Parts: sequence; C-alpha cells; structure tokens
Amino acid sequence: MKLHELIPHDTTISFTSHRIKVFMFSLLLTIFSIGAFVFHGLNFGIDFKGGFVMEIRTPEAADLGAIRAKLNALDIGEIYLQEFGSKKDVLIRVPNHGVTQEEQNAALEKVKTTLGDNVEYRKIEKIGPKVGNELVHDAIFAVILSLFAILVYVWMRFEWQFALCGVIALAHDCIVLLGFYSIFHYFEFSVNAIVALLMTACYSIHDTVVVFDRIRENIQSYRQLSLVDLLNRSINETLSRTILTSFTTVLSLLALCLLGGKVIFDFCFPILIGLIVGTFSSICLAAPMLIFTGLRIDGRDIPVGL
Repeated sequence: MKLHELIPHDTTISFTSHRIKVFMFSLLLTIFSIGAFVFHGLNFGIDFKGGFVMEIRTPEAADLGAIRAKLNALDIGEIYLQEFGSKKDVLIRVPNHGVTQEEQNAALEKVKTTLGDNVEYRKIEKIGPKVGNELVHDAIFAVILSLFAILVYVWMRFEWQFALCGVIALAHDCIVLLGFYSIFHYFEFSVNAIVALLMTACYSIHDTVVVFDRIRENIQSYRQLSLVDLLNRSINETLSRTILTSFTTVLSLLALCLLGGKVIFDFCFPILIGLIVGTFSSICLAAPMLIFTGLRIDGRDIPVGL
C-alpha cells in the first residue's frame, strides 16, 4: 500500500451521523473557552503589559542559556532573551514588576547588577501600558480582518453557505486556542500567540477548502446522491490527504517542542494544539454544518437525505 493510500479511497465512515454530538461538543468547548477567557483572563506577555527592552553587547559570544538562568532566578517574571546581529549582541525583554515606578526601576537595576559591569548597554527602552493597549487592539483587528478576508475569499470561490460554515469553524478554532491560553497561564499571550492564532486559522481554512472543493466536484458528478451522502463521500475521499498532512506537520512540531528548548516549546506547542483543533473542525464541523444551510448549487435544490 502506498503512503498516500494509507486510508483507502473508498472508506465509508459516516461523519454526518454523529453531527449533533460533534456540534454539542464544539458548542460546549466554545462556551468553556469563552468562560475561561472572561473569568480567568490571559497571562499577557511584555508585548501587552509593558516592561523594559534592553540591547546589550557581551565581551565574548553570549551564552543565552546561562544568562537566562541567572535572570530568571531573580524572580521578577519571565525574562526573554534573543540573539540578534552578532553572537555578542543580545536583546533582553524584562516585564513590568510591581506597580510603582520605583519597583520597576528596582527590577531593572537587579538585571543590570546580575549582568555585571563588563556588559555594554546599547539601548534601554520602556514599553508603557499605552503601547500594550495599542498592540491588543491591533491584534484583535488583525484576527477579525483575517476572518473577514477568508469569508470573502470562500464566498467568491464557493457559495455563501460554504463561506458561512468555514468562518464559523475558524472562529471555533481561534476561540478554543484562546481558551487554551486562558486556562494554561504557563503560556504567555504575546505577539507569538497572535501568530499562533493566525497560523491556526490559515491551516484550518486550507484543509476546509480542500474538503469543500471535493464536495463541489461530487455535487456535479453525483447528481442523484443526497447531501448527506455527498458530504460523507467527500470527507472520506479527502481523509487520507488531511490525516497525512496533519500527521507530518504534527511530527515536525513535536520535534521542535521536544528538542528546541523552552522558547521554541512555548511558541510551537500552542500551534500544535491549534493544528489538532483545526483538523478536527475541517473534518467533523465545517462540512456537516452545510446540512442546515439549505445548500443550492446552480439554482438546484439538493435533497438532504436525513
């Protein structure tokens, strides 16, 4: 058996027969995620809650692991380090610590004392709450604009029913991933989280469009089949491609999570969760929702066949 035929092309899994259970599960998961966001909030990173950004140059090639261990031992919040330019140049982001300006300045002095006198400070900037609020608004606008653009794209390529179901599935994926960040405060909600949300949306709609495209082809090829049979046939025919694509991506993300260190893990693991949720919605959520939309193709009513 060839790899791309791992799941036979003539598989006949009835995905639509469990649609009510799937919809209820997805609805409960969405409500739970919204509740977690409302009552538990998010663990905002320095990008949103403010802090200090420092650019330093060390006498020799910087040991990021050793520097990170020393700074995190100060107990002033999660400190992020990034190498840029040469191996001697390091970007350090220190979150706000304390409420008053004096407490924040004291935290900055702790960092300077820990780094020592042989470090050249090339730039020290403060990120205020105003900048953080602007980033929050820009991030929300970016996600909403992306969903709207996807809605328009799918609407132009397919019927409006496809666009509606696709965007509902995307919104579900983004809300669930947002709930993940809210429940697990270990993962800070930073600019990287916005990247994870957008990557989840892009990956999910890519899989969904593949299924939708097969549905449209089968509607033209099998005019005597009911909508339920068409949906099941289309999902099964694209199932091998969907599973194999998701599986290889999961393997790559797992390798990064396990071998890439803490910084890479914090970035990749939420994307892994988003990938799993997006694959689920593409197979079990987006297409079966078409049953309730009164789908018509080229002016032709398609019998549901429940």
